[in-house]
Amino acid sequence: MNRIIALGLVVGGIVLLVLGYHAAHSTSSYISHMFTGSPTNKSIWMLTSGAIAVAIGLAGLSRGGK
Repeated sequence: MNRIIALGLVVGGIVLLVLGYHAAHSTSSYISHMFTGSPTNKSIWMLTSGAIAVAIGLAGLSRGGK
C-alpha cells in the first residue's frame, strides 16, 4: 500500500472518529439514546468506519513500502 494512501486513511479515519464522537454527544443522539438505549446510527457508523480506516492506515504505514 502506498504511504500516501495509508496516511490519508489515518487522517480521514481520525476525522471520522472526531465527527462521530461529536455526533454521539449531540442532542439528537441523546434523545435517541433516551428512547432506544443506543445512540444514532449515523454516529455509530462514523465511529466504526473511522476506527477501521485508522487501523488499515496504520497497518499500511507499519508495513513500510516504497
